[in-house]
Amino acid sequence: MSHPLKAAFIFLAPGGDPKVHRNWVITEGVELLSIAVSDYGQAETLARELVEQEEIAAIELCGGFGAAGTARVAAAVNVPVGAVRFDIHPGLNNLSGDTLFG
Repeated sequence: MSHPLKAAFIFLAPGGDPKVHRNWVITEGVELLSIAVSDYGQAETLARELVEQEEIAAIELCGGFGAAGTARVAAAVNVPVGAVRFDIHPGLNNLSGDTLFG
């Protein structure tokens, strides 16, 4: 039997604190850690920590990350990074994260 995929879902939220706002969902095939961050810089740092300390093998980003934010996180780690895509995000006052954090 193969080991489950260890993955992370990083989402942007005002006041998001990755030390506090995090939770695991464990299934037979995937162990998913969902974590809130407040900006792109925090996401880059977190992504590196997750890969090094939690052995995360894949990262998915929420729709609040624009193309620039996704590229920043992908450049910070050596694992696959994917993204849910919104041109504007309802949780970010209908803006892209690139507009807010770019």
